Amino acid sequence: MHVIDLHCDALLKLSEGKGTLRFADAPELQTNKQRLKQGEVKVQCFAIFIEPEIKSDQKFQAALDQVDSFYEDVLRKNPEMKQLKDWSDFDRLQDGEIGAMLTLEGVDAIGNDLAKLRTLYRLGVRSVGLTWNNANLAADGAGEPRGGGLTIFGKDVVKLNNENQVLTDVSHLSEKAFWDVIELAKYPIASHSNAKALCNHPRNLTDEQARAMFKKGGMVHVVYHPPFVKAVGMATTEDLIRHIDHFCSLGGVKQIGFGSDFDGISTFVAGLEDASKTQNFINTLLKHFKEEEVRGFAYQNFLDHRPQTI
Repeated sequence: MHVIDLHCDALLKLSEGKGTLRFADAPELQTNKQRLKQGEVKVQCFAIFIEPEIKSDQKFQAALDQVDSFYEDVLRKNPEMKQLKDWSDFDRLQDGEIGAMLTLEGVDAIGNDLAKLRTLYRLGVRSVGLTWNNANLAADGAGEPRGGGLTIFGKDVVKLNNENQVLTDVSHLSEKAFWDVIELAKYPIASHSNAKALCNHPRNLTDEQARAMFKKGGMVHVVYHPPFVKAVGMATTEDLIRHIDHFCSLGGVKQIGFGSDFDGISTFVAGLEDASKTQNFINTLLKHFKEEEVRGFAYQNFLDHRPQTI
């Protein structure tokens, strides 16, 4: 069963590797091409993530370096990897091809310059999260004690996303910023978040937040990172499925997807250690849900809820 994965951090590893890692088969990459094929991951989204300690005046260049890794290491050297820049590109993927879409995890890299964001759109970014866990000029993240909402600039970012049919990702936002996004965004999405009711982590969504996402037509993509799955002890695929079941109970059966966070995590759900193991997860899901529902989680829900083609 084909899978769409909304979040991985392979670009950070590739960029830091400065040409020493082969995207085709580097064992250091949980989402290398070989593993994506083995796991039947049909679309992989690649996040641009800038480490907080990088100086402000160097962050946009760091983002461009990761975009360069995407074009050089992922696309040019691997012809089967096809960039998705238009929402209709998902429908044009051929057998043997894997779609690759750029996303932005936090707008730190653009400072307060919307021209830089438009540049990233032109390079192919189709989903934008306003923050990582820290605060920036757009909003407070889930790790900022102040817990502020969107700034005026942050609201301008969301409006620009709307105008360009770009997703606005809520996964790392503070709760107040989340509600500001829900009010403004035409295309909200949680690219990698679980249910706070089952695992009380700041990065997870409350039931009220999840219901608001579903009511707005947004998708919630469950994340494979163990601290977001289970508070204590080893996390299993059964534990992860409990989050899916919980979101279904809130009315989201047709608005749930996957956002692995591979290459951004160093601990793993048992049996789901890299992209090659994805079908193990699918097979376990089939024991709990109807095949049509699992196909929805795997890829169809996202295709049904993506923005209309530009």
